[in-house]
Amino acid sequence: MRLWLLRIDYGSHPRDGPFFFATGTLSLRGQRNPFVAQEGLPFLALAAALVIFCLRYFDPWLAVLPLVALVLLFLLFRDPRRFVPPVALGIVSPVDGEVVTVDTTDQCVVQGEAYFVRIRIDPLGTYTARSPIEGRVMDLHSRVEGVGPGCPTNALWLETDEGDSVVLQFKDYRLGLPPKSFIRLGERLGQGQRCAYVRLARYADIYLPLDGKVHVEVGQKLIAGTDLIGAVPHP
Repeated sequence: MRLWLLRIDYGSHPRDGPFFFATGTLSLRGQRNPFVAQEGLPFLALAAALVIFCLRYFDPWLAVLPLVALVLLFLLFRDPRRFVPPVALGIVSPVDGEVVTVDTTDQCVVQGEAYFVRIRIDPLGTYTARSPIEGRVMDLHSRVEGVGPGCPTNALWLETDEGDSVVLQFKDYRLGLPPKSFIRLGERLGQGQRCAYVRLARYADIYLPLDGKVHVEVGQKLIAGTDLIGAVPHP
């Protein structure tokens, strides 16, 4: 399995690596899009134009294929509003999907061991990933000591006001298309805030403090931004 992670925009100092960086022109900042993610609008517009073209100039039956494509694209790029539970220090699911692993690990951990939760992403779930917790986007280059092995420096590391760390990775993907973030180092994200296009990634991995709590189990279905995965320890 090849490893691909959520890219963070490093401004004028991009990191090396085969990942897709966000650019300064993309500005969602967690705002709601009209029914679908902004990245999908050109594809939907093209499919809709083909439907209209076929209906106007050809046999209406020829419009069936682009109409089916339009529906599938809408399901792929949909970005519905989600209710974020008012749970202090709660960790919400960043994606729609199913829990396939709940374990502990010392891989890609900011300090010591951590709980590790892997979610198999629903390909027809929400196209936009949510921030698992409220916190500030940190740079894994800024702390050499305490960062566990196997954690590339462009994973998404969030640190809460209480000093607890949560790390989010995306692994494996379809059609060679890694996720794309629209956040910056030092930016403060709210719990459940939109932070990246999932695109066609297969798995989302969340690492949370070992002295926190995990509320999910293998086989459980999750809704992005709404269902709780766990919680960081209260002060």
